[in-house]
Amino acid sequence: MLHSPSDLILLVDENGRPAGEEDKEKCHEGAGILHGAFLVMVFNEKGELMLARRCAGKKLWPHYWDGTLASHYRRGVARETTVGERIFQEIGVRAGRPRRLFDFRYQVAYRDIGSENEICDVFAVDGVPAESIALHPDEISECRCLSLEDAAGEAGKAPEILTPWFLIALRMYLNRFPGVR
Repeated sequence: MLHSPSDLILLVDENGRPAGEEDKEKCHEGAGILHGAFLVMVFNEKGELMLARRCAGKKLWPHYWDGTLASHYRRGVARETTVGERIFQEIGVRAGRPRRLFDFRYQVAYRDIGSENEICDVFAVDGVPAESIALHPDEISECRCLSLEDAAGEAGKAPEILTPWFLIALRMYLNRFPGVR
């Protein structure tokens, strides 16, 4: 993994404001501790969304398909900087300035292993050529690009193969941008 188990991540209050820091592993134990996170949805030059399969080494939701990449903020590092660094680290792309779309709060348990308890910012990056993608194998085992219509269809037919935060983000994206398919 690109993060070590002793990484400190940003805790947030109910309004998403910084509220300290805590060990990443501790933030995901039991019901989880509320922390800041983000999801980046990368679109190729055809407007297709790149779905990424989380690697087998992930403690929570291994092998699940996700909306390109997800990670956590660190205290003292600008959120925009963290997002750009993670895009480069996980898929090898210098994305310029990702567009912040919206955020949402959620808490969900993964089996009896741990939970996510996050306020998740959602970003988009457009026009990334598929051939420029270089997956970090400790984070993403494979990727595929789908139209938003096909991604929505898959979410309806097989939600159990998708991360819960991506399901929320996809639904919100389609509701906020109904003409985009």
